[in-house]
Amino acid sequence: MRTTFFVLTGLAAIASIGFVCQIAAQDQTLNTPVLDTTLIQQTKPGFTDTRMLPGGKWHIHDPNRPVPPAVTPGKTFSDGAPPPSDAVVLFDGQDLSKWRGPKGPAAWKVRDGYMEIAPHSGGIRTKEKFASFQLHLEWAEPGEAKGESQERGNSGVIIYGLYEVQVLDNYNNPTYPDGMCGAFYGQSPPLVNACRPPGEWQTYDIVFESPRWDADNKLLRPASVTVIQNGLVLHNKQALLGPTGHRTYGNYERNTGSQGPIELQDHGEALRFRNIWIRNIADEEKP
Repeated sequence: MRTTFFVLTGLAAIASIGFVCQIAAQDQTLNTPVLDTTLIQQTKPGFTDTRMLPGGKWHIHDPNRPVPPAVTPGKTFSDGAPPPSDAVVLFDGQDLSKWRGPKGPAAWKVRDGYMEIAPHSGGIRTKEKFASFQLHLEWAEPGEAKGESQERGNSGVIIYGLYEVQVLDNYNNPTYPDGMCGAFYGQSPPLVNACRPPGEWQTYDIVFESPRWDADNKLLRPASVTVIQNGLVLHNKQALLGPTGHRTYGNYERNTGSQGPIELQDHGEALRFRNIWIRNIADEEKP
């Protein structure tokens, strides 16, 4: 989300004092400036001028946060998973009748069994609202990888329009850890980088437990999410700090509600989505 800054770290920060000297090293034969790529290689995308996350260890979008390891997923997991009998089918490859756009009908393209973002037409969200749920969806990044960091294949699954599970092409594309594919944007990085190459279909299986407040609007439990991408666990009932955001995060001081729509983000790139279904989940009976 948004434009990414590149932060100099470690020796690169010290070396930046002599930046002019480094990039202006003279070729002895042609007497022309030669770019020294050392500093470029030592840069990291992210921010260090943002708020600290609880615990005081990392900034929001901190470039120095540990990078989740890349794990190659299996060839298939829940690819093409048919909806269970109690599921609400949100997209079956035919039309966008279960969705709406920011100013009316959803304007994304539908063809060959998938929907494709119409860049800059706005995100789409479900007409129906949900509380706690199990969500299945599949998506594919554009086949030609363009851009770097947050500018490559960016979208998102935004629960209630508040809590974003990031969608991004992180196949050989580094970014700040809490903005990686599968991250709770600006809060929690995924446990692993489970991305397939651009152009290949990928799966999300998301279990969301909605936040709860009492009659006095006091928080009883925060929202929590389990996310599986391509068969790999990215989050295991991870609690959210509050609504997600770029360079910031929210809290539960205000009752944001215990149900809402599912939103797919338009970040200006033509990602594809297919086979989207959802199941309502009741609270488990306590022993």
